[in-house]
Amino acid sequence: MNGFAAGPVRVSVPATSANLGPGFDALGLALGLRDRLEAEVTDGGLEVRVEGIGRDDVPRDASHLVVRSMRAAFDRLDARPAGLRLTCHNVIPHARGLGSSSAAIVAGVWLARELVAGGRLLLDDDALLDLAAQIEGHPDNVAPALLGGFTIAGRDDVDGTFFAVPGSVDPRIGAVVFVPPDGVSTEAARGLLPDLVPHADAAANAGRAALLVAALAGRPDQLLRATADRLHQSYRRAAMPASLDLVEELRSQGTPAIISGAGPTVLAFTAAADGDGAERLGTHCPDAWTVLELPIDTRGAAGW
Repeated sequence: MNGFAAGPVRVSVPATSANLGPGFDALGLALGLRDRLEAEVTDGGLEVRVEGIGRDDVPRDASHLVVRSMRAAFDRLDARPAGLRLTCHNVIPHARGLGSSSAAIVAGVWLARELVAGGRLLLDDDALLDLAAQIEGHPDNVAPALLGGFTIAGRDDVDGTFFAVPGSVDPRIGAVVFVPPDGVSTEAARGLLPDLVPHADAAANAGRAALLVAALAGRPDQLLRATADRLHQSYRRAAMPASLDLVEELRSQGTPAIISGAGPTVLAFTAAADGDGAERLGTHCPDAWTVLELPIDTRGAAGW
């Protein structure tokens, strides 16, 4: 059984936006909004403190997602801490399609690895990604949360492991997010998707997803065309009609807008150099929603 590192360890993990329109369950982007967490091994018991988002409603016991993720990583590392103390400083909105659960999972496995002596030798970044994606069920959010930037992720057909390949993002590209006051669970949003889709729609999305990789890398003029989707967004209208209305309004005026992840947040790509995306697009923001201009985060999970 492996020993533990002395003292607390700390990690910050970015918010993420998955799918990005046509890249369902494959494409993801890290955004400059970060949860910060601290953990240490104790002599016994479990203590969970939560500040910020979720402080009034997330569990403080072993069912807390960060704790469950830490224990999954401890099991993988053959480590059994007597007790844990965890403190979470949350700013990523929950159930809004900005990767709060993926941030929690990545934080948990990252913290556990750092707490185990020699943990990075025993569980490298590829293995950490695979574990995080197994916990989440898909890799599109955990990949950018761990690695930062833009990622293309999937599951290997041969051995079943999850993988992610970093992509490039042109520094001219930024993002504005429109966050509604009420959330939609990922399970509810996924439940609205059909089992079968027309072949023409699947083919169109494959082409748009490929174009999106190129558009993000250096052809921002192609982002409106590249973010078109036929596979998932329209099917979710019943759960987030105001979000789809906003996407259509923005796109009709030439702004590349998409549902962020499972929604209901709307993300619009902007010219980062302008620095006034939130002000310029904020006139479209529905009442009681929050509009934020966020940089593309290139660090991923990192100590603080």
